[in-house]
Amino acid sequence: MNWEAFLAPYVQVVEELKVKLKGIRAQYEFESKHSPIEFVTGRVKPVTSIIEKTRSKNMSFDKIEEEMQDIAGVRVVCQFVDDIYGIVRMLQARNDFSIVEEKDYIETEKDSGYRSYHMIIRYPVATLRGEKQIIAEIQIRTLAMNFWATNEHSLNYKYDGQIPTDVKARLKRAAEAAFKLDEEMAKIKDEVQEAQRIYHRKRVYAKHKEGGPS
Repeated sequence: MNWEAFLAPYVQVVEELKVKLKGIRAQYEFESKHSPIEFVTGRVKPVTSIIEKTRSKNMSFDKIEEEMQDIAGVRVVCQFVDDIYGIVRMLQARNDFSIVEEKDYIETEKDSGYRSYHMIIRYPVATLRGEKQIIAEIQIRTLAMNFWATNEHSLNYKYDGQIPTDVKARLKRAAEAAFKLDEEMAKIKDEVQEAQRIYHRKRVYAKHKEGGPS
């Protein structure tokens, strides 16, 4: 298989989604409003990971495009849990892609303690042979959830998916602590956002005063 040619549309999807989501964040900043988007990242699954997953799932290569939903992945990280659902509603209202499936691992977390909101979408990409519908995954989570998930991913890699029982128990407790942090921060959300608005106004004023771009 020519992997570079196969993955090219997935690379395009990731780049286009990143541009659009970062554009939304910039619009909030221009209007001096709280942006539900803290930052956006994206990646295309490495070929080695794709091959490993096909083997572990006993998946034939001709089924990859339909059955492997996370070849193209974009992650949206927020400050608050409420922001996650705000982004979900925003994405649900868009007409530049269709939503295939939604998985709310915040209301019902995984046994490991993992929390995040997943959207599986079909995104149209213009190719030399015409439009191609690419399946991609959008993950939406808070900073605390992202910190936990990043560390869990590293441990899964280290232990080849077989994390020791005692480490699993600690991870579970850490996940509960991370969600407790999100709950506590939600209680002072208005205070935090007001502080951020004040900081933004001061920064804009200082740039104007210096004669630099605002």
